Amino acid sequence: MYALRPASLRAISRIVTSRIFRPKLVTARTFSYVKPLYQEETPKLSEYQRKKLLLKKKFADEFVAKVTRPAPYWAAQAVVGEEIKNLSLNDFEDKFLIMLFYPLDFTFVCPTELNAFSDRSQEFKDIGAEVVAISCDSEFSHLAWSKMPRSQGGIGGIKIPLIADYSKKISEDYGVLYEEKGIPFRGTVIIDDKGTVRVININDTPIGRSVDEVLRLVQAIQFTNDYGEVCPGT
Repeated sequence: MYALRPASLRAISRIVTSRIFRPKLVTARTFSYVKPLYQEETPKLSEYQRKKLLLKKKFADEFVAKVTRPAPYWAAQAVVGEEIKNLSLNDFEDKFLIMLFYPLDFTFVCPTELNAFSDRSQEFKDIGAEVVAISCDSEFSHLAWSKMPRSQGGIGGIKIPLIADYSKKISEDYGVLYEEKGIPFRGTVIIDDKGTVRVININDTPIGRSVDEVLRLVQAIQFTNDYGEVCPGT
């Protein structure tokens, strides 16, 4: 067996010590961005595709209700009294028609304003106008709500038809659909006795409407039709 010299022992000690206690160098590292699997890239449209989409939008806009233009045709199931019937725009020919869009059955604001219009529906009839209410609920939901007493948040005994726009097509055609939520805004559309849209008012969903104001608007339209003059505000 060979004996190590002191110099050799010191050299071995330095090597071992340097390997054990040598500090690790921290270096900057670059990380590449990895796209999540669920993230889809937005496809780049060609000029042809872009024009096609714009044309499609323009074509769709032509069928959205606009003031001074003919009212878009609609037909749907409706609750009339305590029965479910088929109703369409043609059923109101030669009459003024007030279409009251509202968000949902069984909510807080909706029964208060619908009951208010129902209670004064005869005032509209007296001036040759009819009122209908429209939401995207089904006719069965309308029927159940119409049988609920007012004291419990219902619209029992309602005197105006409840249109079931379950497909949302009527709301889309009249430009009142709240697309993010799939329900109508509180839209008020007045169609005159010639089938022309004369008024489109759209309220946000929490904001109710005034029966007096809607009556005034119908009377103002009739005044201008009869006398061909501007009807001032009151």
